[in-house]
Amino acid sequence: MEQQNQYIKQFPELMKGKKILYVHGFASSGQSGTVGRIREVFPNATVIAPDVPVKPLEAVDLLNKVCREEQPDLIIGTSMGGMYAEQLRGFDRICVNPALEIAETMRQHGLTGTQQFQNPRQDGVQEFYVDKALVKEYREVSERRFEGLDDEDRQRVFGLFGDEDTLVDTFDLFAANYPQATHFHGEHRMNDKSFMQAVVPVIRWIDDRQEGRERPIIYIDMSTLADKWKKPQSSAQKAVRMLIENYQVYFVAPATADGAAYGDILLWLEEYINVPAYGHTLFVNQKNLLYGDYLIDTTKTEGMATPIEFGSDTFKTWEDIIEYFSRLGGQ
Repeated sequence: MEQQNQYIKQFPELMKGKKILYVHGFASSGQSGTVGRIREVFPNATVIAPDVPVKPLEAVDLLNKVCREEQPDLIIGTSMGGMYAEQLRGFDRICVNPALEIAETMRQHGLTGTQQFQNPRQDGVQEFYVDKALVKEYREVSERRFEGLDDEDRQRVFGLFGDEDTLVDTFDLFAANYPQATHFHGEHRMNDKSFMQAVVPVIRWIDDRQEGRERPIIYIDMSTLADKWKKPQSSAQKAVRMLIENYQVYFVAPATADGAAYGDILLWLEEYINVPAYGHTLFVNQKNLLYGDYLIDTTKTEGMATPIEFGSDTFKTWEDIIEYFSRLGGQ
C-alpha cells in the first residue's frame, strides 16, 4: 500500500462543489477502495456511492432514482458499474473497463453460485447467490446498452480500458458506438497509479469543459521526449504529469511523416505518455503557426508561442523545464 500511495495527490480545485456518482463493480460496494481514492483526490467534491443491488433491474431503478434526485456532475463506473453508467443518459460519464457483456463475462469466469462481497455493505450481507435466472436478467439489462444514444450523449462519455485486463474486453464494442475510447496501462482493477495517471486527466478535461476553463497551452515536440534509443528522456514522463496539472498540453510531430512513422509516433505516445496524449496529438508542417503559450522544442522556433529550447544551456534537461514551470505556477 505504501508503494501505491506515492501516486496519490489532492486536487482541491477540481470538481469543487460538484457531485460525483461512483457505480461499483460486481460483488463490491460503495465502500470500495476506489471510493476512498476519489474522495482523497477530490476533497471538495461530494462523492455519492450507493451499494448497487445484486438484481440488475433493481440496480437500474436505484441508479436512475439517484441521478434524478442528486443530478451528479460526473458519473464514474467500473466494470459492471461501467455497464450501468453507460446507460445513464444525459450525464458526463467515465466508464472504466465496462462489462458491457456481463452475462458472458460471468459465464467465462465462473461467477455463478455463491459469491462473497469483496467490501462491506450497509445491509451487512456478506454473500449472494447467482443462478441462471439472475444471469438471464443481467444479459437482458446489458443488452440495453446504447439504447437511446444520440450524438450529444456520445460526446459526454469516455471509455478507459486497461491494456492488461484479463477479465473484460469490450473496447471494440464500446468504440463502435462512442468516439472517446482509449487504453490505459493497468489491469481490470484500478490502483492508485492507474487512477492518477489515466482517470484523473480525463476528469480534469471534463471539469475544464464544464467550467469553460481555458488553461495556458503548452506544445511539446516529439523530438524532446525520446532519446536515441527511442526511450523516454530522463524525467520527461515526470514533466508531462506535472505540466498537465496546470496546462493544456499537446504533443507535436511532423505532418510529413509517412504512414509507418505516423503509426510509430502514436504507439510511442500510447506506451510512454498514455492517456494524456489521447486526443492531444498534432501533426503539423509549420510549428511557428501554432497558437498557444509555450512550445518546447529542440530548436528555437520563433512564432506565436514562447519557445523553450530543450537542450540549451537554460533548459538542458527536463528537470530544468520542471523547475521553470514550477516557478511559473501555472501561468
